[in-house]
Amino acid sequence: MQKEIKKIAVFTSGGDAPGMNAAIRAVVRAGLYNHLEVFGIMRGYEGLIDNSFKTLNSKMVSNIIQQGGTILKSARSKLFMTKEGRKIAYNNLKEKGIDAVVAIGGNGTFTGAKVFQEEYNIPFVGIPGTIDNDLCGTDYTIGYDTAINTAMQAIDKIRDTANAHNRLFFVEVMGRDAGFLALRSGISSGAEAVLLPEISTHLQNLHLYLETGFKEKKSSGIIVIAEGEEEGGAYEIAKKVRTDFEDYDVRVTILGHVQRGGSPSAFDRVTASKLGVAAVEALLLGENDVMLGTKCGKVVSVPFSTVIRKDKKIDQKLYDLLTVLNY
Repeated sequence: MQKEIKKIAVFTSGGDAPGMNAAIRAVVRAGLYNHLEVFGIMRGYEGLIDNSFKTLNSKMVSNIIQQGGTILKSARSKLFMTKEGRKIAYNNLKEKGIDAVVAIGGNGTFTGAKVFQEEYNIPFVGIPGTIDNDLCGTDYTIGYDTAINTAMQAIDKIRDTANAHNRLFFVEVMGRDAGFLALRSGISSGAEAVLLPEISTHLQNLHLYLETGFKEKKSSGIIVIAEGEEEGGAYEIAKKVRTDFEDYDVRVTILGHVQRGGSPSAFDRVTASKLGVAAVEALLLGENDVMLGTKCGKVVSVPFSTVIRKDKKIDQKLYDLLTVLNY
């Protein structure tokens, strides 16, 4: 028989993403609406071990929906990766009488939640929060839309100076092993080429484009590169191009962590709010060991095992648009 849930906790873990605060707000308000006591855990799994809990009320989450970052902070915990660390975390949860947990984060966050739940049978439900949008089972992750717009606006500004000086800019965006952010920001900013880690991109193909189509049509341009691209980062690729094309004025811009910050977009705020409320409802209905995502605008429940095990694929048709749009 399922234990009645009276107290829940919420935390954010891994890289911060715009919209995490909106999700926290939704979890707290939905918990209070359902007559639950809600705790916030500071600094993710590290706070779970350090016993950094605080009771959250409605006023404490007022005026945070528009804020980037996370009021609960975030951290990575090596100690939680050990059985000893997880035992401490469990004891802290039991001491507070917490019956279930909402974890907001990415793949690493859900991996930790799955292991912990299997060991101690405490219900966990996940909300996808990462600008990379690399989690299987959901169309969008919280923070992805804001990060795309941040990158797009930065690239638009870079294009202005590229046009003014007839320069070829290599712009590196975040994504590590995932090119979703690079692809959409590249298409939306009219980039001449986008290099992704998921697609086998040989440097000679870029060279061929620069030798033929590019020179015929443009005197300046933007090449967007995902930081995990197989040929190397923006500096490495620009160095190779600069050697082979001495007549090009090649420049590099690394957008970096600016993509994680800023006020979340309306889309991220609404998505975070939907998933935050859905997470509380799922726990009350007895669901656990799942991530709540969105598919075609609907909230869906996806087992942690699926999210962790499967790689999300790039939309090949979206990538193929680049060839048409740069014809």
